[in-house]
Amino acid sequence: MASDPRLGTGGAVIVDVEKGLGGHDLGRRTSMTLVPSPHPDRPTSIASLAHSEKHHHKTLAEKKEAEEKEIAYPGETEEAIERDEEEEFPDGGLRAWLVVAGGCSITVASFGYVNTWGIFQAYYSEHLMPDVSASQISWIGSIQYSFNFFPGLIMGRLFDLGYFRIPLFTASCFILIVTFLVAQCTEYWQFLLGQGFALGMASGFMSGPTVAVVGHWFQKKRSMAFGIVAAGSSVGGLVFPIVVSRLLPQIGFPWTMRVLGLILMVFIVFANLTLRRRLPPVNVAGGILNLKAFKRQEYTLYTAATFVAFMGLFTALTYLNSDAVSIGLSPQFSTYLTGIANGSSGFGRVLSGVFSDMVGPINILIPFNLLTAVATFAWPFAKTEPTIIVIAVIYGFASGAYSGLTAAPIANMGAVGDMGRRIGMTFTLAGFAALCGPPISGAIHDHYQSFVPVGIYAGCSILISTILLILSKRAALGRFWGKF
Repeated sequence: MASDPRLGTGGAVIVDVEKGLGGHDLGRRTSMTLVPSPHPDRPTSIASLAHSEKHHHKTLAEKKEAEEKEIAYPGETEEAIERDEEEEFPDGGLRAWLVVAGGCSITVASFGYVNTWGIFQAYYSEHLMPDVSASQISWIGSIQYSFNFFPGLIMGRLFDLGYFRIPLFTASCFILIVTFLVAQCTEYWQFLLGQGFALGMASGFMSGPTVAVVGHWFQKKRSMAFGIVAAGSSVGGLVFPIVVSRLLPQIGFPWTMRVLGLILMVFIVFANLTLRRRLPPVNVAGGILNLKAFKRQEYTLYTAATFVAFMGLFTALTYLNSDAVSIGLSPQFSTYLTGIANGSSGFGRVLSGVFSDMVGPINILIPFNLLTAVATFAWPFAKTEPTIIVIAVIYGFASGAYSGLTAAPIANMGAVGDMGRRIGMTFTLAGFAALCGPPISGAIHDHYQSFVPVGIYAGCSILISTILLILSKRAALGRFWGKF
């Protein structure tokens, strides 16, 4: 009987471990003596080693898969990841589109209301607070706008944990109460606390989880749904300035605010009846913050781009009316500029959402953000009614396209179960920029007594954010071209 050449003394087998039993290169060379099992009914040591090697490679594969998921979904539980990978979204149907309509109503009553600030800025400067500087008055609007974003961090986390309807109802009641109270304000500090802090905070708590709710119902058409929801901001920004400009000279400031409150009530009641989450909450790891999300370079760069953009994005909308009056255009004409800009932004929001589903949201954000920068640079040089209308239309359309899709890329940078927290972190940071941007612009104007350096400052901020958007796309795809 021929003997195995690998057999040593006592029938032991000498195995070259460099190639292993399965021919796999283990990266080192050594030898191992394998003694056959004395019991024929038990597996041999060679079979045991083969099984162990197979288990070892399976473990490595599982570890690699877990590492890949940690990169793709940093800080998120296996439950959230698996559900996100397997979940089928309605992407339509009556219930889904009612949610979109409810979300649109929320943005009418929150961002649409806030986008009316340009009318109040001009009215306060000319009538209620003529002795207060433009920079000081702009703090009211910037606080109001920035506080639309600050509660996003808290509301995003509460939404992920399953709390939505009660916070929405509470914030809805609060924003109506504050609106009626602002009608009684007469001093700067009262407007600052009421229309700035209180109204902004109520608006932020009300609008915070809206995007995440819509994200539960759409995937393939998510950007389009987001664009329609964001268009509510333009609807409010178009309707409210016209209402305010018509009512102020007829019924005065107090009753104008009361009428606004009644209009808001219609939209808010509809939103509370139609907004509904679809997916149950998951046990997303961590607290309010998910700092591991910043391990993704594209998310970090995108958050930085949003922050820098918000430093200058709302400058033109804030001072468009005041600039028109300062160059000698009629106050009656200037009151319509905010409505024109907001109206054209509605088209930008909807169209950008439609095309975003085809080519990717960041691919839409980049050119429209660049166009916003160009319009902001050109704005201070418009000195006639036709030219300033053209600037208002271009600026409104381009900035609307950007604002309408701001949340869309964030929704694609991780699991749906943690979407509220990611969006909350980004917009909370951006809120600080929205808080500081308009007052900085106002201070620049007060120093130079011109809007030209204001336009340069705001335009440069938006231009830098465009570069960061390009880098975010590069980090996500590994190249500058492709859908993202």
